Amino acid sequence: MGPVALGTTAMNRSLGPSAWGEASLPLLRDPRTVVAGLHRVHRPAPGTVVVGVLDQSGRTVAGASFALRPGSADGWQYRNALLAHLRRVIPHDLRRARPVRTAVLMVCRRGTHGWTEEDGAWMWALQDACSLHGLRCGAYVTLTDAGWQVLGDGRSGRTPHAGSWAHETVRAVSPLPVRALAEPVRACEAPEPARAARR
Repeated sequence: MGPVALGTTAMNRSLGPSAWGEASLPLLRDPRTVVAGLHRVHRPAPGTVVVGVLDQSGRTVAGASFALRPGSADGWQYRNALLAHLRRVIPHDLRRARPVRTAVLMVCRRGTHGWTEEDGAWMWALQDACSLHGLRCGAYVTLTDAGWQVLGDGRSGRTPHAGSWAHETVRAVSPLPVRALAEPVRACEAPEPARAARR
């Protein structure tokens, strides 16, 4: 879909709250469990983005986390960053007639739950990255000092929040792919049987 269909302008590639709400995105079956699971694996501090991939049952099968670029708010750059990390942790589904896996995005930041221009750029980026990787575009979650919130459907909770990472015991994430250990990204992949199936 082009910029007009997505409710964007070619200059900023961003979605407004109304355009995001009209996108008919699949609802998370259990947002609290998804958010808690992504937080447990990636422990995002403010300034971190977490992208997770869910299977048809809503189980998280892959994910990656990386640092935000402050002051950018460029949907094109955000889309490229999401695609790069998705390609590292899960193969594309472009050969399928319709997407079966769903990508969700969690942005950890200071401030309020409300929509910002940066959120709009990430929303556009998530939609476009999903289209290019053969995934369904899923929920957009903000993680702030007040807790977490799924933008667009109003579901929220107090924990985890943007400061939760500082209260947890630092532990190694296992297993990690060897290539991820040499890069500034924390990633989790699908269990061994799923990886073997794609060979």
